[in-house]
Amino acid sequence: MTICCLNPDCPNPLNRHGEKFCLTCGAQLVELLRYRYRVLRVLSNEGGFGRTYLAEDIDKLNELCVIKQLAPKADSSWALKKAIELFQQEAKRLQELGEHPQIPTLIAYFEENSYLYLVQQYIDGQNLLRELNSRRQAKGLHSPYSEADIRNILHDLLPILKFIHERGVIHRDIKPQNIVRRQSDGKLNLIDFGSSKQLTARVFSKTGTSIGSHGYSPIEQIRDGTAHPASDLFSLGATAFHLLTGNSPFKLWTEHGYAWVSRWHDYLKFPVSDEFTQVLDKLLKKDIHQRYQSADEVIQDLHNKLPKSQSVPKSYFSNRDLKLQVAFTAFAGVMLLVLGKFWYNQFNINTIHQYTRQSDQASSEKQFNSSSSLMPNFELAVTVRGYESSVVSTAITPDGNTIASTNNTTVQLWSLTTGQAIATLFGHNNRVHVIQISPEGQTLVSGSADNTIKLWNLANGQQITTLTGHSAPVKTLSISSDGKILASGSDDKTIKLWNLSTRELIYTINAHTGSIRAITFSPDRKILASGNLDGSIKLWNAETGRLIHTFTGHTGRINSLAFDRNGRYLVSASSDKTINIWNIQTSTFARSLIGHTGEVTTVNFSPDGMMLASSSTDKTIKLWNYITTKNIRTLAKHGDSVETFTFSKDGKILISGGADKTLRIWRLSS
Repeated sequence: MTICCLNPDCPNPLNRHGEKFCLTCGAQLVELLRYRYRVLRVLSNEGGFGRTYLAEDIDKLNELCVIKQLAPKADSSWALKKAIELFQQEAKRLQELGEHPQIPTLIAYFEENSYLYLVQQYIDGQNLLRELNSRRQAKGLHSPYSEADIRNILHDLLPILKFIHERGVIHRDIKPQNIVRRQSDGKLNLIDFGSSKQLTARVFSKTGTSIGSHGYSPIEQIRDGTAHPASDLFSLGATAFHLLTGNSPFKLWTEHGYAWVSRWHDYLKFPVSDEFTQVLDKLLKKDIHQRYQSADEVIQDLHNKLPKSQSVPKSYFSNRDLKLQVAFTAFAGVMLLVLGKFWYNQFNINTIHQYTRQSDQASSEKQFNSSSSLMPNFELAVTVRGYESSVVSTAITPDGNTIASTNNTTVQLWSLTTGQAIATLFGHNNRVHVIQISPEGQTLVSGSADNTIKLWNLANGQQITTLTGHSAPVKTLSISSDGKILASGSDDKTIKLWNLSTRELIYTINAHTGSIRAITFSPDRKILASGNLDGSIKLWNAETGRLIHTFTGHTGRINSLAFDRNGRYLVSASSDKTINIWNIQTSTFARSLIGHTGEVTTVNFSPDGMMLASSSTDKTIKLWNYITTKNIRTLAKHGDSVETFTFSKDGKILISGGADKTLRIWRLSS
């Protein structure tokens, strides 16, 4: 057991138990403060105003407590008076606020040996700055907090701020160091009210004392010494920013002043939703009048701006809402059955030969035209921001629960159900160009400008293996429908086929004269189609690698290829701004879809085969009736080129990514 010296200037305050005088500074040692508190060690120095100690309360079976000591070295009587005033105010505030379960209670306040002491409840836990550093080391991330984590933190802290503000108290120093997560239940506790003040005219005056932490405190507090509820809310926003990005507001303030708050989005390492961006934007407004004015306003916006990808508990709905949902679901089910039967009758494999005759083709077009009003539409549900570069490839697991997207040299996984980031896959040392998820949903495959292909375990985010062999960036991937074969295309002008079970190279195709930008397997796995920079499309026997046929007609490079679900048609997207449809059975050109004003980047059939969708550098996604060649819908929300999009397996969700560094989630509308 040791005894701690209470001289605030002692450089080595710990002494052996039984010593009467400090072995370092010679000060007399006090075994028990006020005959009750045994000081164990120093927790922190208070910058010339004393120290904070960890102690035991022997009257409470040695229960831990925190003791703050006031020992100011003031050069003037005014400064000394101010220090004592603030210390007394903290004691008073803690006494008033101690009824809240997430604020430390005041145990005692007394003077001894010319020092003032304040004894308060000890919160057994870790402050958020230490938690940030611990989580960063454990996860190997710049900042391991996701948007969902920050939302939870805000939901925990805002009721505390509401409580203190309603009692006329402004904390004035909210930052990660002053927020402790209680170990027993995970609840956040707000500590250190040493700089708090009552909402009085004196506080609002222009001659107030500047108290707070640079970077976390708003301009009115640092410049004028004034503090309002909105001032604490700015500090809360700065704290959220720190945890979300890993960037210290203090460091940014010393380098850029308050300029960082208007471009905080630039520091994001992981995407956040558009709805959350709006909340943090308003918390960090430099002008106090544009900022949230109360904790209630933030709480309301957080509830109203839940990501639309987030599941809503059933208790959120009234009985009337539930009845409407049931009615809508029943109606949707009937419509799906009707449309499904219609489509089956139109395109069943047994009736395919009907469409080779001109009269039946005309009849088909007439029926499609009359049903165009029933074609599905998608509405933007969520915009996810914060990407480092263009989102160039996306994927959704077959169960529809997990989304994957490229983010420069990494792949990010997050839950479509909760909106929470699941993992970031680090391993490539150059930009990731393409990702694919295996049909069973257990493996993700990524191709990169580092010339490698990596396989990842989606269950734990761990890298399985690296496939090497390409001598240039890997630009395109395709996995056979049985999940056994992986095809990769590269700027080295080759196509390689890999056995996904053994991770061994099966064979290499060297028949193209330029970079391979698009490859895809037919649904029956027998044909592999590839697209070249010169606009040609080649069909290969997937088992032997033998060339079957070459399609020509595009005047620009092939960016994307897609088979319809029966393998009758192949669709190609080109930089020449057109989409061509090719008849695989007759090896002939069928028709073109014209409507994009920029190069077409990606094409995909909806899972039910009802429509074709395409994305373009003209910032749009178009939905097509590919039989009548008519554009049914145009989705135009991206701010720049749309590079990629993917349907969920059930066809109810479409995700798109683009050069505007966003990922957008679209949901099937009624």
